Amino acid sequence: MPQPPTRARPTGHPGYSETLPREPESAATARRLLRAACAVWGLDAWAEDGALIVSELVANAVQHARRESIRVVIDRTEAGRVRVGVVDFSKTRPVRKTPGPEDEGGRGLALVDGLAETWGTDPLPWGKRVWAELRGKEEG
Repeated sequence: MPQPPTRARPTGHPGYSETLPREPESAATARRLLRAACAVWGLDAWAEDGALIVSELVANAVQHARRESIRVVIDRTEAGRVRVGVVDFSKTRPVRKTPGPEDEGGRGLALVDGLAETWGTDPLPWGKRVWAELRGKEEG
C-alpha cells in the first residue's frame, strides 16, 4: 500500500506527491491522489479533468521514460490554479501529435492540451517534469 501523500496546505509547493512504479497501473493511484487533493482544496469540479490529465501524463511516462519509477506531483500554486506534474528519468521532451482517424495512439497530449489551461515540460538534470495547469474560480 502506498504511503500517505504529503500533508495538505491551502496553497503552496508541493501539495501532494508520490513516487510510483513506472507501470500502467500507476495511473489509477495518480488519479486517486489528484482527486484527494481536489477534495481537500474544495476544487471537486476540477477532479475529472485533472484525473484525465494525470492519466495521460502517467501513460506517456510509462511508455517513454527510463528506470523503474515516476513521481506524480499535484500543487496548488495559487488559490485558483492547480498544477499536475509527472517527473521521470528521460530527457526526451514529449511532442504533441495529430493522429489520423485510424491511429490507435498519439492523442494523449492533444487531450491534455484541450483540458488544461496550459502545459509544458521543464528539463531537469536527470530527466524532465511534464506538467499541466488547471485554472478557474475557487469553489466554496
